[in-house]
Amino acid sequence: MDQKKSSVVILMADDDEDDRLMAKEAFSEVKLLNHFYTVENGEELMNYLTRKGKYADPALSPRPGLVLLDLNMPKKDGRQALAEIKADPALRHIPIVVLTTSKAEEDILRSYDLGVNSFIVKPVTFDQLVDIMKTLTKYWFEIVELPPQA
Repeated sequence: MDQKKSSVVILMADDDEDDRLMAKEAFSEVKLLNHFYTVENGEELMNYLTRKGKYADPALSPRPGLVLLDLNMPKKDGRQALAEIKADPALRHIPIVVLTTSKAEEDILRSYDLGVNSFIVKPVTFDQLVDIMKTLTKYWFEIVELPPQA
């Protein structure tokens, strides 16, 4: 992986602390060198992306090159945050991967209608999560060309 792609920031928005920790561990298992940040809900996600409140300092909240987004969160759910991100010219180029427990066809269709780049159902086991993170890493950081960081 070249230095440019290993410097891409990953931001995960998920209200479940265990899911955030497992994702961090799974990325560690696949030896991902990227920086990994987390927020707990859609409201925090939007504050992070727009650098408001505790996320005002770009050194502490660098612009993500990829967002992992849970749909079912308090305050502002992932669907609302996704719609806001894709409606904002300054944010809409950031790739968004929904990573959620929902298998509902309505959630899948709506997410793609709102502009999500991929929709993944959270796996049941940690080993399955590691496999997903390996695939995500290979796809997003070795195969595709990401938009330049703003």
